[in-house]
Amino acid sequence: MPPAKKRKTAATTAVPVEAEATNPSSQSPEPTSTEENNESKQQQTTEAEANTSQTNPEATSNKAQDRMARFRALQARAKQSSSHNLAEATKESQRLASDPSALTAIHRKRDVAAHKLLKAETEEAGDDFERKRAWDWTAEESERWDKRVKKRAAARDNNAFQDYRGESNKVYKRQLQNLAPDMERYERDKMAAIEKAAASGGLDIVETEDGELIAVDKDGSFYSTADSTNFINNKPEKAAVDRLVNDLKKAEENRLKKRKERMAENGDDGDVTYINEKNKQFNQKLNRFYNKYTAEIRDSFERGTMI
Repeated sequence: MPPAKKRKTAATTAVPVEAEATNPSSQSPEPTSTEENNESKQQQTTEAEANTSQTNPEATSNKAQDRMARFRALQARAKQSSSHNLAEATKESQRLASDPSALTAIHRKRDVAAHKLLKAETEEAGDDFERKRAWDWTAEESERWDKRVKKRAAARDNNAFQDYRGESNKVYKRQLQNLAPDMERYERDKMAAIEKAAASGGLDIVETEDGELIAVDKDGSFYSTADSTNFINNKPEKAAVDRLVNDLKKAEENRLKKRKERMAENGDDGDVTYINEKNKQFNQKLNRFYNKYTAEIRDSFERGTMI
C-alpha cells in the first residue's frame, strides 16, 4: 500500500506567516540618518548655487563674454592661418609650374625694351642718353662697371686657343671665380701661427707710434719663400678634400662631354671603322649610299641573330 499523506498542521502553517511578519526586508525601508544628511547637503548646495546665480548675474555674464571672445579669437586665428597657407601653396604651385630660364629670358627682354624706350625718348628730347643714364650711378659704381665690361670684352676676344699654358691659365681663373675661401679658418690659423712663432722667439711683435702692431721675422723662417717646405705639415679638412674630389670629377665630366660633342660634329660618335682619314671619308661615302639597304643586316650582326 502507498504511504499515507502527511497532513499540514496549524503549527507548520503559522511559521511562514510569523517569518514574514518578522522579516524587515519585505517591508518598506525607513530612511537612515546618513541618507538624510546627504539629501540635506545637496539641497543646501543647490540653494547656494541658486542664490549665487541670482546675486551675481554680472560675473556670469562676464565669464560668458570672455569665453565668447576667446572663441572668436581662435576662429580668426584659424581663418588667418588657413588663408596664409593657401596663399603660400598657390605661390609654390606657380613657382613649380613656371620655367626659371623662361622667366629670366622674359625679364631680360623687358629690361632691353625699357632701355631702348628710354634711349629713344632721351634722343627725341635732345639730351645726352649716357649722361642722363649716369645720373643714377655713383662714380665708383660707374668705374667698376666699365672695368667689368672691359674685362668681359677681353675674355671674349681671348677665347681662341693660343697655347696650353694660356689655356691652363684661363681654366685656373675660371676655377678661382667659383672658389669660396673660408676666411674665418684662415684668420684662426694665421693667429695660431703668429702666436707659435712669437712663443718660440722667431717673431717679434713691435708696436709703432700710431699703435699699429708689426711682426718682425728674426731668422726668416716665418714667412714662406720659394725654398720653404712648411706646407707639407698642413693637413686639410675632410670637407676640403671632398670638394677637391668633386671638382676633379666635374672637370672630367666636362672634358668627356666636350670630347663627345666634337666627335659628334665630325661624325665620329659611333664605332671607329677606319684606319686613316682617307679611309674615313670613303666609309662615310659608302654609308650615305648604302646604309638604308644594309641597316637590317648590321642590326642582325650586332644582335648575334645573323645566320
